[in-house]
Amino acid sequence: MLGIAALALQPAKTDGKASVSMLNVGQGDAFLIQAPNGAQLLIDGGKDSKVLSELAKVMPVGDQTIDVVIATHPDADHIGGLPLVFDRYDVGLYLTSQVTTDTQVFKDLYTILSEKSIPSYYVRRGMNLVLSPTTSFKILFPDRDTSGWETNTASVVGRLQMGERSALFTGDSPISIETYLAKLDPKSINVDILKLGHHGSKTSSAEAFLRAVSPRLGLISAGVNNRYGHPASEVTARLKSLSI
Repeated sequence: MLGIAALALQPAKTDGKASVSMLNVGQGDAFLIQAPNGAQLLIDGGKDSKVLSELAKVMPVGDQTIDVVIATHPDADHIGGLPLVFDRYDVGLYLTSQVTTDTQVFKDLYTILSEKSIPSYYVRRGMNLVLSPTTSFKILFPDRDTSGWETNTASVVGRLQMGERSALFTGDSPISIETYLAKLDPKSINVDILKLGHHGSKTSSAEAFLRAVSPRLGLISAGVNNRYGHPASEVTARLKSLSI
């Protein structure tokens, strides 16, 4: 896999409205971004087959293609459903960071990527996916090789721009990465919508980071009554105090 600087998509689909769908995959992450021209970006795939039924609810009837899939990092609750997505849909491109694991779900993912000959690349800061003339997804992190890193710390972080609206997707990035990005380029993380890191865990969403992002809306993807206690009470209290 090699990094690429930019990608422009020109899907032959009917123009419509842009949307961001947080898929109900339980304790995991899966988000489908659809540009006005129909281009689609799937960020993570949850832990199991639930992603397929959720995609069916938001994808156009008969649509069997997804232009780009990004795996923020290789934990099972983010990539467990992706082999099923690759089996069901024609995926144009797969992107991720360089961190790896030795889990079976990770091996299954790379087996089907190879079998389907899906173009696969590592991302780097500055890469920009142009989904439509008004919709783009810019990679903010990683800005280096993350081989051998702890998986959450190596999460892909990206900024979505949809017309005048913006959103930040953080995977399971911990506070150390939040602090780094806030110091590196605070303007790039200032958005309307924030997908909170690590399912609302106390290891993410520091107050200083939330203030730097200053979103109007926060999204938390977590399972009901999950064993991790996500979202953490201190995080939800922080959101309330900042009127997010």
